[in-house]
Amino acid sequence: MLGKDLAEKAEIPPNYLAKILLSLKNAGMLGTARGSRGGYWLVREPNSIHLIEIVQLFDQTASPQPCILGQKDQCSEDLPCSAHTRWQEIRKAYTEFLEATTIADLAAETKPEVAGLPTDMDVAMLSKTNA
Repeated sequence: MLGKDLAEKAEIPPNYLAKILLSLKNAGMLGTARGSRGGYWLVREPNSIHLIEIVQLFDQTASPQPCILGQKDQCSEDLPCSAHTRWQEIRKAYTEFLEATTIADLAAETKPEVAGLPTDMDVAMLSKTNA
């Protein structure tokens, strides 16, 4: 699929999308080719790409997580703030979701015509290697 077509469908500025696609290419998830038969495609099967891999490319959140209430020095496992335990539960559920969910899972659950996302046919075309 051409980058300009994907940018239009996803309603993302083409220059911004180009940076995202380059990061995904450098991580070994996308293949690219220039020219009339060029475009982008998934190098790996959609069911082998977990969301955690994608999020880690773009989420540079420090670990351990800073205190959600801003109590950097006073909040720890030994001396938690009032939100510490609940926030840890939320972070754990979020991480588990990202680890368990693949691109294929999202494609199967999304109604592309409503969300403005690529259709199953688009995902299938992205999955094929450009021979």
